[in-house]
Amino acid sequence: MATITAALVKELREKTGAGMMDCKGALNEVDGDIEAAVDWLRKKGLAKAAKKAGRTAAEGLVAVESPGRSAAMVEVNSETDFVARNDAFQAFAREAAKIALMTDGSLAALEAAHLPGSQLTVKDKLQELIATIGENMSLRRVVRLEVQHGYVANYVHNPVSEGLGKIGVLVALESEGDVAQLATLGNQIAKHVAAMNPVAVDASGVDPATVERESAILRDKNAGKPDNVLAKIVESGLRSFYKENTLLDQPSVIPDHAGKTFTQLLKEAEGRLGKPVAIKGFVRYALGEGIAREETDFAAEVAAQSGIGKKADGDSASAG
Repeated sequence: MATITAALVKELREKTGAGMMDCKGALNEVDGDIEAAVDWLRKKGLAKAAKKAGRTAAEGLVAVESPGRSAAMVEVNSETDFVARNDAFQAFAREAAKIALMTDGSLAALEAAHLPGSQLTVKDKLQELIATIGENMSLRRVVRLEVQHGYVANYVHNPVSEGLGKIGVLVALESEGDVAQLATLGNQIAKHVAAMNPVAVDASGVDPATVERESAILRDKNAGKPDNVLAKIVESGLRSFYKENTLLDQPSVIPDHAGKTFTQLLKEAEGRLGKPVAIKGFVRYALGEGIAREETDFAAEVAAQSGIGKKADGDSASAG
């Protein structure tokens, strides 16, 4: 019997997109003949993933896992919302978020991590899911937040199931105060972040490229004015931008304390808790944001596949 090397398994995976264990099993079945192994996988319906990899996956789910002082969130994409409602897909998203808690929070680490009690990696499991369900899917991004003292709150907007939805938020609160009160405060902040999508906690956290872009717009709008006047206009304009777009300066949209900024609300919380409270960071994932979606004409696609277009062309020619 031929020796099935790791290099041979890797080559077959690259050819077919099938999972590692499926590739190894196929090679064992055909005594190491890689082309025969490709055929074996195709017959089993497992060599589908590679063919589907070019199709746009902009649907799917955001999954969160938040046990207390740490939390993780992942975005798993599929081609259609129908697949996002699939039990196996949802189970994978949940499992990926749980495993992400045990990694350094990078996508590479998550993909390489093994499923509990299995030789399969997260990436292998996704490839199997693609082959089974028949759609392109991807693990798009992952984040992990942790505090030394305090609580990392989460919120999922309109969840399809516990911890799963299309908008997810994590908020890390650093404090030695009562955890139950921190959890309530964190959840309220997370709901606000989901609704208002601030760009940073405060002005110091705004991306310098964003600051320069806003400054350039203000300068262009007021071109021709004296430099000292222009400088004051830019300074004032940036203050307005920070007030509208940074979390601590935004008025809360939560009904219980609407109108108060989060700077005020944190001070109130510190008074109740008797301990300092700091927002160490937040992350908001909205499903599919930034993905260029393909626009398709379903009627034209059906017509093309059924030959209707060709028939119509022929009829038109004969009629002339």
